[in-house]
Amino acid sequence: MKQVNISPIYIYRKELKTLIVNKEIEVKHEKGLHARVLAMVVYKVSELQKKYKVEIFIKYKEKKKVSAASLMPLVLLKVKQNEKIIVEAQGEAPQEALEEICSFLESDFDLEDKSTINQVDTIINNNTMTLEQVFSNIPNGIIATDENDIITIFNEEAERILGLSSGEVIGKDVDKVIYQSKLKEINKSGKSELMVREVINDRILLINRTPIMIDKISKGALAVFSDISNLEKVKNELKTVKELKERLQLILETVQDGICVMSSEGVITYVNRAYLRILSEKEENILNKNIRDISPDGVRRRVLETGKSVVGALSYKENDVTIVCNVNPIIVDGEITGVVSVIKNITEVKKLSEKLKKASAKAEYLEEELFRTKKPDLAFSKYIGYSGKVLDALATASKAAKTNTTVLIRGESGTGKELIAEGIHYGSKNAKGPFVRVNCAAIPQNLLESELFGHEKGSFTGAIKRKLGKFELAQNGTIFLDEIGEMDKSMQAKILRVIQEKEFQRVGGEETIKVNVRIIGATHRNLEEMVRTMEFREDLYYRLNVIPIFLPPLRERRQDIAPLLEHFINKISKNIGKNISLVKNDAMEALLNYSWPGNVRELENLVERLVALNENQVIDLDDLPSYMRQERPMKHEKAHVTSIIEDDILPLKEYEKIIIEKALKRYGSYNAAGKVLGLTHKTVAAKARQYGIEKKISWE
Repeated sequence: MKQVNISPIYIYRKELKTLIVNKEIEVKHEKGLHARVLAMVVYKVSELQKKYKVEIFIKYKEKKKVSAASLMPLVLLKVKQNEKIIVEAQGEAPQEALEEICSFLESDFDLEDKSTINQVDTIINNNTMTLEQVFSNIPNGIIATDENDIITIFNEEAERILGLSSGEVIGKDVDKVIYQSKLKEINKSGKSELMVREVINDRILLINRTPIMIDKISKGALAVFSDISNLEKVKNELKTVKELKERLQLILETVQDGICVMSSEGVITYVNRAYLRILSEKEENILNKNIRDISPDGVRRRVLETGKSVVGALSYKENDVTIVCNVNPIIVDGEITGVVSVIKNITEVKKLSEKLKKASAKAEYLEEELFRTKKPDLAFSKYIGYSGKVLDALATASKAAKTNTTVLIRGESGTGKELIAEGIHYGSKNAKGPFVRVNCAAIPQNLLESELFGHEKGSFTGAIKRKLGKFELAQNGTIFLDEIGEMDKSMQAKILRVIQEKEFQRVGGEETIKVNVRIIGATHRNLEEMVRTMEFREDLYYRLNVIPIFLPPLRERRQDIAPLLEHFINKISKNIGKNISLVKNDAMEALLNYSWPGNVRELENLVERLVALNENQVIDLDDLPSYMRQERPMKHEKAHVTSIIEDDILPLKEYEKIIIEKALKRYGSYNAAGKVLGLTHKTVAAKARQYGIEKKISWE
């Protein structure tokens, strides 16, 4: 390092009795002022400052001068070979110190001397330990990598935020231990990412990523991040408070009640627009006025002085206006800090009361409509339908699922009663319990009791061991009794006991078994008629019919045929590996006009048949059964019936002949016509022979 031939500059500050001298020198060391050289400079400067009672500084380019007794500021100057610096000394006699430090800077900086090396190492170690303490105590997470993307720094805050220890990550490839650190990309690109907000380990972090640039070459990357979760929380809370304040202000300004707020001194600090309107006053006549001056004998002054609320005080104003007033003290930490007065015009209240009744009725209606028409719970997602009757049924079922009472599902065969029962079960608190199905019509009556309640060993011939009944198997769940109208009256009595007492006995047993089971019944029969004819117990009917659900037949919900058809085509095509892409209009019209005596089950069976036999991915009219192709639109049928009614009155048998002839012509078989007319195929055939219309009719 060599001094440039420039004379020192002397400055004397009389007021401080301080002499300042400086000199510009040029750095000749091949590595510039690197860390170990600067450590020697710091050591030398420390000695000179003590010896001459001066301060020594170094200034580089346009940067501020820094103390030559501190290593880190000098290192950050990054002085290179052949660059100039200004050395400055301040004090009572700085010339000697300046000459000596410049002379020192001109030396060869012998780093081979052991004592010098020890001094340099001590300074470097002290600064390193200081940096480590800074990194450990800084309230930000810090991660640094070298040019090979190996982690070299991982401070305590980084450990806390990321949940990793420094021992786990230091010396490791950054991408192998920290997911999506992005430090490799920063090191490779040499470009910074600043103020990036990311969520890591459920913490909201603010991250700055920068490359470590040395001589314009990236030698690693640095990530500095802080956990701003609490700040975000505070920010959100502050936002909430502001929103609440604005809402409250809006409420205060829009409510019909007049509101007046007073301070502890009785000064009115706030009135809303309704208050001014009710009293027909202007704001300047009330606001900032003292209640003792404008209403010295009023209720508000009394509440302010006593701290006791007054409710329902009446005040009579001009023009026969009667005002009711509620006044309450504002008490904070046991002290009265103000008063709030709320007034309302009783005349307006009466009007509002009528409006409120209407609004309440409308709201109740809309709520019912919303509940009825909203998308059903997931528990009922298998039941496809959008007609009014279906939505009504699903709404009732959804409500029933929230209770534990008995339910009776009514509807023709094939309308989906079991699906509704499943939905009620899986939408209820018993959803985790079993769902047990029993078809009461499919089990002989002499075996039904054993099937439902179980039996003891030896209770009858063939009972070789104890058997648990369906009620026990359904414990803490739901039992679905399908076709419950087929039970004989002795079984009806036993079911009634289970509903009422929550208990039963096995066949051949004496032990009383307690059960916690939800009972859902279903039937296609007219139970009311069965009660009238004493085929069904009246008491059991009322116990079952607590929540009745009526499922409409498919002919009464024709708008659901298209979505049901699409559902079954997709489902069945997937199962058997076919791909049906189109149902032609004439086929769809025929399906819509068909009366569907077998309901949804018949539709599903038909779709399975059509998909299985289809070879061209399109369903057209010719693919449908003949009895469906021959049906006319329903509107034609209604017109025909109307014309019959409007014609001259005929004998009853003539009407019977017309109806049977029409049914046979449309459906083409005694069986299909019988289903529609509610008769057996034998009866239809007999009537056809009676009226001479049996030709070319099949028994299909």
